Amino acid sequence: MAERIKLHPETPHVKRLFEVADMIKQGAVILFPTDSQYAIGCDYKNKKGIERIRQIRQLGKNDHLTILCDSLSGIARFAHISDHNFKLIKRLIPGPYTFILPATKEVPKLLVHPKKKTVGIRVPDYPIAEGLVREVGDPLLAITAKKPEMDKDALAGFEREPFLREFDKLVDVTIDNQQELPSRETSILDMTDDNTKLLREGLGMEALEEVFRMQREPLEK
Repeated sequence: MAERIKLHPETPHVKRLFEVADMIKQGAVILFPTDSQYAIGCDYKNKKGIERIRQIRQLGKNDHLTILCDSLSGIARFAHISDHNFKLIKRLIPGPYTFILPATKEVPKLLVHPKKKTVGIRVPDYPIAEGLVREVGDPLLAITAKKPEMDKDALAGFEREPFLREFDKLVDVTIDNQQELPSRETSILDMTDDNTKLLREGLGMEALEEVFRMQREPLEK
């Protein structure tokens, strides 16, 4: 049974964050809130944890997992970023966006798409997620918390408590932010080249459209 830890969504207790970070360093797989949906995560170097997460989600080798970083420099450590995409990402982070980028050698093989050699990266805009990355001192590996039998819109039908209980026997720690359960996902951007593509519409579309508009304007003048 997962240990339940309650944290304030805006001002999470630093000591409690430190305790959870210690558990993550020791190999724990956790369920935690982000600026989009709840995620399942572990230390990005935790091979056993990564395999557990793949089993929970029943993912294949071609399914992207996501690295949660704390900054643009963190992204640059794990991904090759062109000047064009650097400017775009800088305007969007932190926020509810997942960037698909060419992976560097810093990315563990388990997290690299075997054919495309890409990696998914996020910089969340949420105090609990930010605090965990900061206290662990390393990026986290994360993916949307969802069981295989849950379809695309299934989370919209859940309340917080029943949803969290779904994962009680699958993770080691559950962080409860005591808020209504969000049902919308991140927006996903394919940035494998300078022809940035929107792979999935999700949260943050208004800001994303504004950034795209600003990128186009110099070309139109």
